[in-house]
Amino acid sequence: MSILQEILVWTQGLSTWQSDAVARLLAKQTLTADDQDDLFALLKLAHGIPDPKGRTPKPLTADQIPAPVKVTTHIELLAMKNMRHVNAIAENQHLAFSAAGMTVIYGDNGSGKSGYSRVLKRACRARDQTEAIHPNVHLPAGKAGAPEAAFEITVDGVAKDVQWTHGKAAPPELSSFAIFDSRCARAYLDSEDDFSYVPYGLDVFEALAKVCKQLKTAIDAEHAQSAADLAAFVPLQGDTAVGKLIASLSAKTTQAQIDALATLTPEELVQHVALDKSLKENNPKEKAAQLRLRARRVAAIATNATSKGALVDRSVVAKLHGLADSYRTAQAAAALAAKEFKEGENLLPGTGGEVWRELFDAARKFAVESHPDKAFPDLGSDTPCPLCQQPLAEGAARLLRFEAFIQQEAEKTSQARRTALYAEYKPFITQSLTLNLDDVTHGEIETLDPQLAAEAKAFETLLTTRQEAIKAAVLSHQWGSVDQALVNPAAQLQALADKLNAEAETLEKASDEMARAALQRRFAELDARVRLSQVRDAVVTAVGKLSHQAKLTQCLSAVKTNAISLKASDMAEKVVSKELAEALNREFKALGVGTLSVSLQSRTDKGKALHKLKLELPQSRSPGDILSEGEQRAVAIGSFLAEVGLSGGKGGIVFDDPVSSLDHRRRERVAKRLATEAAHRQVVVFTHDIYFLCLLVEEAKLAGVTISTQSLIRRAEGFGIADPELPFEGKNASKRIGALKAKQQSIAKLHKDGEEQEHRRQTVDAYFRLRMAWERAVEEVLLREVILRFRKGVETQRLAGVVVDDEDYAQVNAGMTKCSNYAHDKALLGGVAVPDPDELLADITALETWRAQIDKRSVETAKKRKAGPAATSVPVVAATSG
Repeated sequence: MSILQEILVWTQGLSTWQSDAVARLLAKQTLTADDQDDLFALLKLAHGIPDPKGRTPKPLTADQIPAPVKVTTHIELLAMKNMRHVNAIAENQHLAFSAAGMTVIYGDNGSGKSGYSRVLKRACRARDQTEAIHPNVHLPAGKAGAPEAAFEITVDGVAKDVQWTHGKAAPPELSSFAIFDSRCARAYLDSEDDFSYVPYGLDVFEALAKVCKQLKTAIDAEHAQSAADLAAFVPLQGDTAVGKLIASLSAKTTQAQIDALATLTPEELVQHVALDKSLKENNPKEKAAQLRLRARRVAAIATNATSKGALVDRSVVAKLHGLADSYRTAQAAAALAAKEFKEGENLLPGTGGEVWRELFDAARKFAVESHPDKAFPDLGSDTPCPLCQQPLAEGAARLLRFEAFIQQEAEKTSQARRTALYAEYKPFITQSLTLNLDDVTHGEIETLDPQLAAEAKAFETLLTTRQEAIKAAVLSHQWGSVDQALVNPAAQLQALADKLNAEAETLEKASDEMARAALQRRFAELDARVRLSQVRDAVVTAVGKLSHQAKLTQCLSAVKTNAISLKASDMAEKVVSKELAEALNREFKALGVGTLSVSLQSRTDKGKALHKLKLELPQSRSPGDILSEGEQRAVAIGSFLAEVGLSGGKGGIVFDDPVSSLDHRRRERVAKRLATEAAHRQVVVFTHDIYFLCLLVEEAKLAGVTISTQSLIRRAEGFGIADPELPFEGKNASKRIGALKAKQQSIAKLHKDGEEQEHRRQTVDAYFRLRMAWERAVEEVLLREVILRFRKGVETQRLAGVVVDDEDYAQVNAGMTKCSNYAHDKALLGGVAVPDPDELLADITALETWRAQIDKRSVETAKKRKAGPAATSVPVVAATSG
């Protein structure tokens, strides 16, 4: 199991925030302030402290590290293709790789090379994925999709395509490819004050321990800031429920406990005030007597309000309303009967009506005195009328008919209902509805409750007003104004009387020592609760701080580094070995870092063997202070190759600009080392350094390793266009001549189209390149590569084919002189007339003809000299002119 795979298994037993930290440490060399803030928030979240930003942990997953690939499985990368939404790289490109040997991909700055390398890093789950991959910024937002690419590979000889999409798990097959970056090796100062080499992955433990220490500092700082000031609550302490709560305030105290004591009912608040007054009273018995008397007066008013209100309440109104309506109905029926009664003869108006009935009743009563021997109305025709005292004559019969009318049912009903109405109505209108609210009692009520006093006074007036309204309604039958219910203050008045009696009772008890002590205890409890209610929010805040501190204390236990150190020791025992030390030393030597070597050191601590690779430095300072930037890069490359070599597999390796900051001598060493490695595994190199490219080509040739080269260029359709040709500087003489012929055709078209300025500029550039082609032909053909720029040695054995005569000198001198005449600023400024396209073509052809002649002559000369003595190689410093 690889280091990263074992770390993955280990993180599955960690807290999610720690696993998140490991994922970050594997993805980036240095955690940012935002990372530290995120991890602190996630640590607190794991111990019950909510995160206001809603962050959640993202533990390390298998997708974030290279997938395990069997050592026996052989995977080859053949091409990257169909790359989409990656920067401004043109779509539908096909970047091929040689299955064996070395592939070198050259690209100038801005050619799209970084887009390819970033995708490769993500797809192969490289160690360094910090560089973001963005879609084409020139596309509308809706058309910019997720970056993606396809890869042509073979797995044990079987071809297949795998797809990579940004944000999704990378194809596991591509994990067999190792991508070089500067994070392959690190050095650090350990507890014994010396430097140790740490293989990639193992360094995450030291980094995680450092994160934990930084988090501990943050926890301590926040713990101090969260301190609760409990001194403000000291006055609440005492032998009360509140005092006991304050004395025992802790993180476990709940808000419900605080609210239960800090929340008082209205009755308890009233009792608190009453007890305070009672306990302060000098003569409680006398005060109690006064309160009792006042309570009786208020209670009397309450009783009056109840009784008087009942006289005009809705039930009385309903009863009178019903009786009045009933009488009115009967009265209407009687009036109808009276009408029918009068229709029989000519009677005076009003006969049968109410006044007539009263007159008839008066006659009946008087007849008892005037005719005691008669039974009214049967008085006889000769008897004097009780009213007019004239003989009745015909009136005697009329009296009998009147009596018959009175005795009819309608009339009897009307009379009965009238009697019933007036039996209720007459007592009602004679009722006195005053409350007897004298000025003294009103003043006492007003002192205690001004609103109640006003309501009682208004109610007294309302009673009389309502009585008058009911009287009017009986006569007018308009009941709308008296239909609503009365708002009677009797209950409030009685409550006030009860309160006064309760205060009196409290005062009476206060005069008794034992009862007074009980009242004092009760008051102390209530008073403490009242004061707690005033600082309730502050107490809740203090408990919140105590709870926060308790959770931070739990966080402290989570950042202890014992388990991390133990795991680091276990892992070091497995991966820190003599073989690794030897591999590192071999690589450092091959790459020219002669001042640095590694030695395996072991010791025992508490019965456990501890291993480390000590970096032997000439001085006891930081590697960054001792080693140059170029040496540090060489250390990184050597460490990467050493670890890859010990992995046991033959997976390919990819280098992205491996020689930045390296001097020319160390570039030669790196080129030679990569060529050697390419004999054993697939090697891909991305570079923008043409010198390094030439070194790779030369070293591959010397090592007998297959090498393919190509360029990434920019065209109208976008960046990253794969071109099988190298830039002009990287071409041999023959290809340079071919490129110049192609350029001449473009110049001829410009000349034909009248594009004079551009024709002049490109012609000047063509002669500049023609001069470079002459220089390359001299190195390559005339001197048979005895010496080459970018190569440090002189291969004297190649002198067998070298012949330089006067004609050669003359042709080279003529060609170089003519090129130099046009390849300078004077030609661009118009001081020299540039040749036309035909003359340019003739000059290019002259070089081509000369090269072919010299090449043929050199081959023949070499054959003739075969029997001659072998030459020896003499190392010299490479020339870099031209």
